[in-house]
Amino acid sequence: MEDIYIVMLVALFALAITDLVVGVSNDAINFLNSAIGSKAVSMRTIMIVASLGVAVGAIFSSGLMEVARKGIFIPGEFYFEEIMIIFMAVMLTDVLLLDFFNSLGLPTSTTVSIVFELLGAAVCMAAIKIYTQTDGDLSALTGYINTAKATEIIVGILMAVVIAFIVGAIVQYISRLVFSFQFEKKIKYVGAVFGGLSLTAILYFILIKGMKSVPYISDAMIEYVNTNTWVIVLIGFVIFTGISQFIMSVMKFNILRTIIIIGTFALALAFAGNDLVNFIGVPIAAWQSFELWQTANEANGAMPSEFLMNGLAGSVPTPEILLIGAGGVMVITLWFSSKARSVVDTGINLARQGEGVERFEPNWLSRGIVRYSIIFGNAFTTILPHRIKSKIETKFNKPSSHLRSKRIDAPAFDMVRASVNLVVASILISIGTNMKLPLSTTYVTFMVAMGTSLADRAWDRESAVYRVAGVLNVVGGWFVTAMVAFTAAAIFAAIIFYGGTIALVVLILLALTVVVRSGILHSRKTREEKRKKRFKKSDLITINEITSETSENISNVIGGINKMYSKTVDHLGYYDLGKLKKSYKKIEKLEAEVDELKDNIFYFIKSLDENSVEASKFYILTLDYLQDMVQSIGFITRNSYNHVHNNHKNLKFNQIRDLKKVDDKMQILFDEITETFDKHEFGNINDLLSEKQELLDYVSELIQKQITRIRTSESSPKNTKLYFGILLETKDLIGSTMNLLQLFQEFYNEARATTY
Repeated sequence: MEDIYIVMLVALFALAITDLVVGVSNDAINFLNSAIGSKAVSMRTIMIVASLGVAVGAIFSSGLMEVARKGIFIPGEFYFEEIMIIFMAVMLTDVLLLDFFNSLGLPTSTTVSIVFELLGAAVCMAAIKIYTQTDGDLSALTGYINTAKATEIIVGILMAVVIAFIVGAIVQYISRLVFSFQFEKKIKYVGAVFGGLSLTAILYFILIKGMKSVPYISDAMIEYVNTNTWVIVLIGFVIFTGISQFIMSVMKFNILRTIIIIGTFALALAFAGNDLVNFIGVPIAAWQSFELWQTANEANGAMPSEFLMNGLAGSVPTPEILLIGAGGVMVITLWFSSKARSVVDTGINLARQGEGVERFEPNWLSRGIVRYSIIFGNAFTTILPHRIKSKIETKFNKPSSHLRSKRIDAPAFDMVRASVNLVVASILISIGTNMKLPLSTTYVTFMVAMGTSLADRAWDRESAVYRVAGVLNVVGGWFVTAMVAFTAAAIFAAIIFYGGTIALVVLILLALTVVVRSGILHSRKTREEKRKKRFKKSDLITINEITSETSENISNVIGGINKMYSKTVDHLGYYDLGKLKKSYKKIEKLEAEVDELKDNIFYFIKSLDENSVEASKFYILTLDYLQDMVQSIGFITRNSYNHVHNNHKNLKFNQIRDLKKVDDKMQILFDEITETFDKHEFGNINDLLSEKQELLDYVSELIQKQITRIRTSESSPKNTKLYFGILLETKDLIGSTMNLLQLFQEFYNEARATTY
């Protein structure tokens, strides 16, 4: 009997390691987005600082582990057998849920997920007990659930969302009024005070208030600190202000950059101290439960179905070795998880200053919020005196250098906002941690970032409707997290209870399969993203760079079209609906690639130096021709798929044979074009252009042959429509390709003449 519970413990700790990986991937947004978005320091430095914060923060987690044991349910009302089922259901649900959100690149709350999973599994087991042992009165549920503590946690999480947004907005607005966007001038005078306040706040909430969670510090030391808190804070402010001034005056180091480095460390520390319970609290509680039952079993032969878990209600210390091991897994995940970068990108995208490629589409709610916010804002500004209004506006005016530097690789926001994000978020999280409330660090950091971006006027008329839609999507996902976590954990608990060992094994294998498959698919997607060319370089300003960049775009798109055309003809010949459907879906990726390039036209033109501005017309026309080519292959693929999908007759053998000959000729031509642009052998373009007429004449000849067939033997109007459509779009595809080659040749020759 004992063996099955040992196996469950092993499974729980294996799931805990998996949960650490997927959980850190999701929560990396909490402490990375501000430093990455501001580009205050290198990515390597950010990762080192964040890793140190996570490693140190693991020590602070011990006091919060009791949430998993008794924070949501009353352990004395459940038998050991039932407790283990609850914990297994929670861990299975958590791994699957967090991995799903990571794959979408959306930040969700590990705290909310664990709280509602515990609640759902406990409610399920309590309901089963009520129906099997009593008369089925569900009002008895209150005797099994710690409703007061659960309500406190849930309300605390929801309140944290509102408070984080409001506090972030207020602090950022005041900070911007003090520094303006030309903070380089103001930092000389008020930077030391700002640094002193920020570093003192971090000291107070992270170090002083967190001391009581560290097992190595004596009660006498804690008592002394509590008695002299304000004296220590005042002394700290004076010392840190002096240090800030020294850093600025003597070391000539930007104090905002210093705050960002220390703030990243503090927020990573606060994250680990608050969220480690979400990942390993349940397995540790299960292990402690097993030890309690094992002791009772050896003493008096207590059965798992008869031993109540009153022992979990007490204070049980968490072994430091487990905390250190968990911290190590978190640090490794931070360095190697590609999903972590995806989640961070979402937060940065929604908080960035100014325009860019918007990830989310507007909806009726976001449009309504923006519209009425504009009306309210206009009404409020009319009340303000003109002098005050003008003074405020000057604080939000961006310098011309800031506007000129708006390239695709520019910082998403400046270091003033990054500093506020880090300091405010770390303080709020630390308050919750020290009050023993496992508030959601994801919610706090995300909403602080949204509040500061709103106060900083990052959401202007051009972007507000998209940003608000993004925030609504993320916040909506949070509510989905709660509902799915509760429901899935309850279902899994019921399955394990009634299905026994077999059901447990099946669920564990299902969870591991889903996570592994998701990881493989995400890695494949990441590799595809890296292969796709995007404008993320700050120095795309010279003729040579324009030529190189454009040639790579042409090579990539033509290579994709070449493969797509050949596959479509082959699949149509074999009347293979499944493979045509795959080609149909891939067309959308090809179209999205070109659309993304067109989305970046604004930044491309902004990045050009004065001698290269004329190249913008060339670039725009190039993208136009590429889009025409993609539309042609899209028409061919979609119509071929629809023809087979509608069960129309296949094309005649002669028609397929003729199309295959066209495909062979196009393969040769497009391979030559791709090789020319890959190797930058642009002198070959004349030879490529000479092949144009021969290919066009051959397609025209096939069109005439089909006309003859219609007059003599062709009897299928659907076949005729498809065949003519493919030939005509092929003709357009060849024409657009040749026009593109001619355009590139003219630009290349002019560029060489200008250079030499």
